[in-house]
Amino acid sequence: MDALQQEFVANIADKGIEISESQVNQFELYYKELVEWNEKINLTAITERSEVYWKHFYDSLSLAFYVDMNEVGCMADIGSGAGFPGIPLKIAFPHLGLTIVDSLNKRINFLKQLVEKLGVHNVNCVHGRAEDIARLPEHRDQYDLATARAVARFNALAEFCMPFVKVGGKFVSMKGSEVEEEVKESGNCMKELRGSILNVDRMELPVVGGIRHFVQVGKHAATPKKYPRKAGTPLKSPLV
Repeated sequence: MDALQQEFVANIADKGIEISESQVNQFELYYKELVEWNEKINLTAITERSEVYWKHFYDSLSLAFYVDMNEVGCMADIGSGAGFPGIPLKIAFPHLGLTIVDSLNKRINFLKQLVEKLGVHNVNCVHGRAEDIARLPEHRDQYDLATARAVARFNALAEFCMPFVKVGGKFVSMKGSEVEEEVKESGNCMKELRGSILNVDRMELPVVGGIRHFVQVGKHAATPKKYPRKAGTPLKSPLV
């Protein structure tokens, strides 16, 4: 391992995540595939190796600082893009059953190739919009955990993700520096989607800096059939 990898491994170990040399190698292979594919299709604006490790890999794994991933059997990563946070979590926690949903087929093709190269199993890469996939019986109310690491407002992300979560499961929204206002305006949204906010955690990324928030939502009943609304509506008119 080089200095960057050693620092990365040490920092996640401080948070209770131990990874083997083969898992370290998987992260490095992920980085190389990401950069190579990024020259063909737009996957990320972050391509400098150190920044990928901290702003993508560490940032993705940080979900496990606040959610016990050993208790999560199956997880849905909605709007995953280049595979964040789902693939780093799958590398660190190989037992996870992972479903990735993304609306762009080019990204899904990348993820399928990546999964094959990494040699990880029980990963399902699904092409489609969350509003449509959430209506399919094989995905609705099926997951212990659903997450989104995206720039959309919390209420829109909740409408995308909550239909995937089984009753008693969790949706965790991974957000940037500002969440207070979005959480304050979520009361009716939570009521409609049959969820309740359990916790809001805050973290600063090491080395590169930057504040992250994790809004944890518990699901106490099945999401009504009218949600999610038709494709595009949650973003244009979030539930308030």
